[in-house]
Amino acid sequence: MEEKKFDVQSLIGFILIGGILIWMLYTNSASEEVIDPQQETEQVETPETKNSNQVPEQQQQELQSSNTDSTALAQARERLGAFGYSASLPSATENTTTVSNDVLELKIDNKGGYISEARLTNYKTFDSIPVYLIKDGNASFNINFTTTDGRTLDTENLYFEPEVTESGDNKIISMKLKVSENEFLEYRYVLKPGEYMLDFSIRSQGLNGVLNSSRDINMNWQLKGYRHAKSISYENRYTDLIYEYDDGNDDYLGSGKFEEQEDENITYVAFKQHFFSSILLTDTPFSRGKFVSKNLVEDEEIDTVYTKDFAAQLPLELKGGELNYNMNWYYGPTDYKILNDYDRNLDEVVPLGWGIFGWINKYVFIPFFAFLSGVLPSYGIAIIVMTIVVRIVLSPVTYKSYLSQAKMKVLRPEINEINEKYKDNAMKKQQETMKLYSKAGASPMSGCLPALMQIPVFYALFQFFPSAFQLRQKGFLWADDLSSYDTIAELPFNIPFYGDHVSLFPILASIAIFIYMMMTTGQSMQQAQQPGMPNMKFIMYLSPLMMLFFFNNYASGLSLYYFTSNLITIGIMLVIKYVIIDEDKIHAKIQENKKKPKKQGKFARKMQEMMEQAEQQKKQQQKKK
Repeated sequence: MEEKKFDVQSLIGFILIGGILIWMLYTNSASEEVIDPQQETEQVETPETKNSNQVPEQQQQELQSSNTDSTALAQARERLGAFGYSASLPSATENTTTVSNDVLELKIDNKGGYISEARLTNYKTFDSIPVYLIKDGNASFNINFTTTDGRTLDTENLYFEPEVTESGDNKIISMKLKVSENEFLEYRYVLKPGEYMLDFSIRSQGLNGVLNSSRDINMNWQLKGYRHAKSISYENRYTDLIYEYDDGNDDYLGSGKFEEQEDENITYVAFKQHFFSSILLTDTPFSRGKFVSKNLVEDEEIDTVYTKDFAAQLPLELKGGELNYNMNWYYGPTDYKILNDYDRNLDEVVPLGWGIFGWINKYVFIPFFAFLSGVLPSYGIAIIVMTIVVRIVLSPVTYKSYLSQAKMKVLRPEINEINEKYKDNAMKKQQETMKLYSKAGASPMSGCLPALMQIPVFYALFQFFPSAFQLRQKGFLWADDLSSYDTIAELPFNIPFYGDHVSLFPILASIAIFIYMMMTTGQSMQQAQQPGMPNMKFIMYLSPLMMLFFFNNYASGLSLYYFTSNLITIGIMLVIKYVIIDEDKIHAKIQENKKKPKKQGKFARKMQEMMEQAEQQKKQQQKKK
């Protein structure tokens, strides 16, 4: 067996390996001791450590914010009392809420809670700009009230909190001016599909201890009417403030430079801007109302933006310390059919004339024109056809009038003889003239009465055409808008009462009137002018001239009517003169009538007796002298 020997080199190797291992263990241990403090330092900077250290800082910021909010709320309460709460809410900003249907778009401001913009989506102005009834601060709505702690506040300066909801197809906007979460003053708007009329209510909840019931609460509504038409002076003529009072009566102001009026039991207020209107209606009549209208057009070349400035002040009454009013807003066209369909007496906003004139328009011309415009291809043609029908209906009256003129023409030689024979005795001349009229069966008044009978029709149509919303922006021939003036030439200067343009329809109408007057009064001018009688020649020239100037800025539809009407009347009179009436036969009939004993009526006989007595007294006085 071989004996194992001790290997020195192996021993040395093991010692070296052991030394290396011991050194490695030592260095690793030393490294761990150095790294541990660094690891502890890095651990402080971890996100978890950061969060744990920042919790007190967040609490401090929240506390500071809370202190700031408390300070702001305290300052707001110092200024606004209980209503300071509304100023501390996130809604206390200049934001707006927009709501719309297919005919109307509204914007409602947080500040004031009122409509700051009302646009009619289906209409344009004369220069193709969208029709705005409210925009850029031209309107305001405010409730002025006093609180129990003696503050006088205006809602237009306070912030409302908006909330938009829907009920079926209806869009509801609630604007709340809060005192607390459950105590507030609310404006509630309900917009329905396809409607210009929206429901509007004012109510309060929990304010019976906030509002001072011993002081007046006034609702103030103001609006400056924007210009929408080509002629601002013409539009301004039909821009009025209308209100209904005392169970169905209505009144208006706006024709003067400045007008102010008060009435009681107000049920609606309308700010009418010719073809467009803003109307406030209430289910509970206001006990009284104060209304102001101011004309803003002094120079139509300078004042071109607004027409009139309207204002209404209406008191609100507390019931049980709270407000509760159900109302409506209307922002839309001044269209008779639309307004009349609401069955709220709003048809009175459309100026159709009073009494019989309005009756003729409502029950004759409006339905008839609606029928014609529905079946004919043009509104201009509808006007012409309606005019033809009116003239045909009135043709018997025209016949009576011309027949009277023919009789007077036949009697003129005999009347001239009487005038010459008794030229120094006016009483006797009048006596003999009346005897002649009585025997011949003629009378000057028989020609005037038929003309007077036509006045209601003419005046009704004079009111109808400027108020016919259907004519707005409807063209015919050279007129691009039958509700405004037509233009064939622009003038480089402005003529007072005439304008800076030339309209053709008024010229044609003036020529037709001149020819008509030549036919009706030209013959009467051949006889000697009697003392005290108007100068017929002057009138004959003045009337067409006034027509030319007056209608140059009027609706071309109205001028078209007058031109067509006078043209047809001239034609009817020519037919009557050359076809129907034979002056020789009239003369023969008059001579026969003169031979027959004429039975006088009581009035004529009494007048005859009075004139004979006056003649006898005059003779006796002359004898005494």
